[in-house]
Amino acid sequence: MLRPDPSIFDTDALIDAVIDREGRYVNHPADRGGPTCWGITEAVARAQGYVGDMRELSRGEATTIYRRLYWLRPAFDKVALRAPKIAAELFDTGVNMGTGTAAGFLQRALNALNRAARDYPDIAVDRDIGVRTLSALDGFLRARGKDGETVLLRAMEALQGERYIALAERRPSQEAFLYGWLANRIGDS
Repeated sequence: MLRPDPSIFDTDALIDAVIDREGRYVNHPADRGGPTCWGITEAVARAQGYVGDMRELSRGEATTIYRRLYWLRPAFDKVALRAPKIAAELFDTGVNMGTGTAAGFLQRALNALNRAARDYPDIAVDRDIGVRTLSALDGFLRARGKDGETVLLRAMEALQGERYIALAERRPSQEAFLYGWLANRIGDS
């Protein structure tokens, strides 16, 4: 089994960085997610068994939710064994846009970068990290080497940026968040 270099990849640090970026309690009127604490929406917290006031959601509870729902369940930990930068991007995008959307970005980028299926077969864009997606990622990394991870990351970020802009165009209320999304979610986040 492949192991990420711990000096490059640390799941706890990844989760802490997202929590720090998301901040404490927020209830912005334009945020369709409603009240959030540490970036965890009230609906997600309740679905995970939290019954208290959202202002009181502990950082530890948020960390547990992030690890379970946004790291392990979507199998981003399996991506980290192959491509730590891609896994970090999947996690961050998954927190902000949903893990299915993040996985779909990876799948779309892998399909577009496989040189007409010469490097590995196309995969279904089913928004789920499974055996075929991991196999395609392995094929991509074999064909393109470690520098390929950076190009794949750029492709995923391009898809993410386009989605943010389209969202702001469709729903002008979301323009309130566009600058921050582009500043904090695209690039070295």
